[in-house]
Amino acid sequence: MPTTPQAQKLILTSAILASSMAFIDSTALNVAMPALQRSLSLSGSELLWVVNGYTLFLAALILLGGSLGDIYGKKRVFVFGIVLFTLFSALCGFAPSGEWLIISRALQGVGGAFMIPGSLSIISAAFPQKTRGTAIGTWSMFSAFTTLFGPVLGGYLASQGLWRYIFFINIPLGILSMFLLSRVKEPAATTGQKTDWLGGTLITLSLSLLTYGFIEASEQGFGEMAIISSIGLGALLLVAFVFIELRVKMPMLPMRLFQSPTFSAANALTFLVYGALGAVLFFLPLNLVQIQGYREDMAGFALLPFAGLIALLARISGRWTDKIGAKIPLVVGPVITGVAFYSFSFIGITNGPAAYWGSFFVPLLVAGVGMGLTVVPLTTAVMNCVDDKSTGVASGVNNTITRFANVMTLAVLGSFMLLTFKASFMESLASGDFDQQELTALEKQADRLAEAAAPGDWPSEKQQVVKEKVQSSFLEAYHTICRIAGICCALSALLSYFFIKTNPRTVKLE
Repeated sequence: MPTTPQAQKLILTSAILASSMAFIDSTALNVAMPALQRSLSLSGSELLWVVNGYTLFLAALILLGGSLGDIYGKKRVFVFGIVLFTLFSALCGFAPSGEWLIISRALQGVGGAFMIPGSLSIISAAFPQKTRGTAIGTWSMFSAFTTLFGPVLGGYLASQGLWRYIFFINIPLGILSMFLLSRVKEPAATTGQKTDWLGGTLITLSLSLLTYGFIEASEQGFGEMAIISSIGLGALLLVAFVFIELRVKMPMLPMRLFQSPTFSAANALTFLVYGALGAVLFFLPLNLVQIQGYREDMAGFALLPFAGLIALLARISGRWTDKIGAKIPLVVGPVITGVAFYSFSFIGITNGPAAYWGSFFVPLLVAGVGMGLTVVPLTTAVMNCVDDKSTGVASGVNNTITRFANVMTLAVLGSFMLLTFKASFMESLASGDFDQQELTALEKQADRLAEAAAPGDWPSEKQQVVKEKVQSSFLEAYHTICRIAGICCALSALLSYFFIKTNPRTVKLE
């Protein structure tokens, strides 16, 4: 890639804009989930699919996107991803039903698989190693600043019944990003390499089956043959994928990368931290809006301390990493994040936004500090393990681990959340003054998670009892997830302490 100062500025700005599409999309959508669930009448499992339909294809194809960038040109593949992501964002915005939205989100994930690894690999290729941490820090800082508006924007649009515009905002960002890249020339693409289509097919099928099995288990139960078969076959295909990647000449996941202890530990840390983060932040807006009584726009503002501190600390932690290496930040950051996640488990039903400063504010502030100290050093540690020609593959691997963590933890913990909620909810109702017909009606409502409610024609006393049972059952399950997330972050800090090296050995794939 060109390395002139002018080209570096254009590449960095374009990468920031493109990444911001994905960041704004995810953060804004999380806050808008309650409104989206009401608007399209989604069940709890369908709500999980809105997120995991996107993340599934992103995780399954992101390795392919990274390797194609190394083979056919980083800029070319990056632009292709931006086009797809922008187009399918528009389709999401026009979704008339849950099924349409889930399919459009899956297609959006295909575009993201080519765009997201390209943003980091194109930066890594344009900047030398001595300034790469600062460049990645700048990318992270500006991307985080754009996501500051994500929760606020998503909350405001959702409160106005305009959640569809969360997807439409990607259109001008995508167009501007492509315009800036059009002013940068790229050398001829590498020839003589082949794409690992077999590996791509196996990992896509594997993740699809595993995700389907865990999410649908929340409704059908783990004892159903369809669920057992889906999870079992998905696991076998995952083993087959690893087996193939060890033997093909040009794998999409070069196992040689994992010869580096730092690379292996950094990706294990990625799985634990981002998996924990995805699970906590998916259910937190549901907690704020549906349990604590926040309006969607207030829930968006409530998340500002978290995103704001990541933005504030990104560039600082990038410079810190350039000076002292990634090891210390990757021990300290996850510990702080884990403490914050665990502390969410002590917050019960509050008095709504009026109680925010004494309940959710401090944990969100601490989580922002922890993730702000983690994000840039983690990315830099991964990129510094490979030579410049392999940054696309390395970025693809790390992004795959990130998305795979989101897919699997949200599928597994989401299923756990739904099953735990339904079990607790129905058990608490059994001791109440409800006949069998009423219990049957409420059991069907339990699939809607925190949106579950008694029919409007029931006596107000019974409606209030049902509301209280929904709240207590939701919080019981959510608190357990927060504790699991805190433990995952503590484990990742231990990995960093024992395996992350300040000056890792560079792995060359050629």
